[in-house]
Amino acid sequence: MSITYHVCKYTPTELLTALGGQCALLDEAPENFDLSDQVAHPNLCGFGKSVIQAALAGQVKELVLVNCCDTIRSAYDILKEFGNLDFLYLLDILHSQEGCSVQHARDQLLALAEAYGAYKGTQFDRAAFFAAFQSPPPVTGPHIAVLGAKMGSHLFSLVEETMPLPVENATCANNRRVAPPADQGDFAALMEDYARCLLGQLPCMRMTDNTARRALYNTPGLEGVVYHTLQFCDYYGFEYAGLRHQLPVPLLKIESDGTTQSREQLRTRLEAFAEGFGPQKGDPTMKKHGYFAGIDSGSATTDVVILDQDRTIVAKVILPTGAGASNGAQRALEQALQQAGLTQADLTATVTTGYGRGVIQTGDKSVTEITCHAKGAHFLHPAVRTVIDIGGQDSKVIRIEPDGSVANFVMNDKCAAGTGRFLEMMARTLELSLEEISTIGLQGKEEITISSMCTVFADSEVVSLVAQNKALPDIVHGLNQSVATRAAALFRRVGGENPCMMTGGVSRNRGVVAAIEERLGQPLFIHPDAQLCGALGAALFALEMP
Repeated sequence: MSITYHVCKYTPTELLTALGGQCALLDEAPENFDLSDQVAHPNLCGFGKSVIQAALAGQVKELVLVNCCDTIRSAYDILKEFGNLDFLYLLDILHSQEGCSVQHARDQLLALAEAYGAYKGTQFDRAAFFAAFQSPPPVTGPHIAVLGAKMGSHLFSLVEETMPLPVENATCANNRRVAPPADQGDFAALMEDYARCLLGQLPCMRMTDNTARRALYNTPGLEGVVYHTLQFCDYYGFEYAGLRHQLPVPLLKIESDGTTQSREQLRTRLEAFAEGFGPQKGDPTMKKHGYFAGIDSGSATTDVVILDQDRTIVAKVILPTGAGASNGAQRALEQALQQAGLTQADLTATVTTGYGRGVIQTGDKSVTEITCHAKGAHFLHPAVRTVIDIGGQDSKVIRIEPDGSVANFVMNDKCAAGTGRFLEMMARTLELSLEEISTIGLQGKEEITISSMCTVFADSEVVSLVAQNKALPDIVHGLNQSVATRAAALFRRVGGENPCMMTGGVSRNRGVVAAIEERLGQPLFIHPDAQLCGALGAALFALEMP
């Protein structure tokens, strides 16, 4: 039997079932949008593109859409022209739950029943209609809720995998709970009552009155929220903007593009959020014997710190990661052991962190770099309340509690702009060494703005400035200001507090540090071992392991 797919909680699946249909939520997440990009605007949101992609790939032959937004209207128009579907229908549901909206929805249901029944060659089965009302049971006990825009199973499974508590998918298409109408009256009367029930469920953000959504934020047992948004979609971005100041439980915002490509990119954020719920803090009073290693495998360098039982650093190494994270980690660890006069057998415990932590064979446990940087910063300067970490391929700002645990964090890992890799590429373009580019900007006199958010386009801007015979110190100063602007924006988003510490390789760039200090209006604490903060935090976790 063919499946009739839908994408919206307001889809009358009970009616379609009563007319002989087998309904399913369209949950496809393609690897890319190679087909949809041929017929759709590039700025169409990933949700709409995934619907178009599934249809053009032949995975969908029957589809009922609801005019949730302009994206779905566009998807319908495109599929009507290019989709080659056996059945395609667009329900026009108003953005209100009251008054004439019910009568309008009733007329839409009657028209859909006529069209779908004619397509299937079936008659309405009243018993099958009422049997189709099956709402999922509510989650009870301590749990984490995923709210916001529709999240497919490919990404939701990652959330379940990383969270320490049961997870409820309460995103827009997944929290469908429709009460059955009264079993009385003729078909038109039944459809009017059914329309009232469809519109009466917990509203999505498309509805003009969505205040009832607050029930999601006050669910008994709610311990945390992962809030999902989609690129180029505003509806749920508006809700998040207000929610982040109101929610009494920890909140993490993630954004995806509708493909499977963002899954692993988001893993670090999810794991760091999850670590705030588990017994990750360790027991700093526990006395253990031996030596304890932390390995931070980053995109540019691999750092190793070895502590003794008294929390004294006995070895510290920074090496280029090279082509393989596992080999780079082993080289760095061997050099650190040689520096300390130890062998691998002398290590009591080893904790790995960083982007390469998942492939490093040496290690008893993995902890995200976000949690490790917080712990390492607290060890180096216990008064610190905010950490700005600019590494090789991402920037992050972490607000920490007085005990060194993570209170909140934000990351920018979608583009190399504002990272160490960005500065490395600009130094290459300007034929400067990393040491030269870290200081020459301090001599800048003319204010130059590097406006592009993209590393490639920023590189073009720099080439253009060189062609205009702009002074190198001025160009580098503009680059420093560009990095500082992004870091300051993350600082404000996380609610950064003083004192503030900077970690990561870019903390050695005096020009960037000065630019960030200027943007924040406060000095940054820079420790000599700031680049080793992640590895230090990992070593501390190794020492505190039970």
